[in-house]
Amino acid sequence: MVPLTLRLLVVAEDVYPDFDAVGGRSTLMSIVGALLTITLIIAVLMLVICAIVWAVSTAHGNFQAASRGRVGVFVALGAAALAGAGVAWMNFLLNVGSTL
Repeated sequence: MVPLTLRLLVVAEDVYPDFDAVGGRSTLMSIVGALLTITLIIAVLMLVICAIVWAVSTAHGNFQAASRGRVGVFVALGAAALAGAGVAWMNFLLNVGSTL
């Protein structure tokens, strides 16, 4: 007797996503692209502002503000990297999805 999970895997093998079934696919892609672009712009602006705060507060001896500026720079770098990689990841997944 074949276990139930193995039978379900064999039955579910012929199921593939139909990306053409989504009505607003192009609209959805443009909205996601625009949101990732806005996120990237805000992350870069945050990076610039936090770097200025870090530099000015270090020059004036305010080490608590300098440490907060440094944390802000690292958070902004992470957000910019994730937003930039998000566009590439979305394009990769859409290309892989269309070849299934």
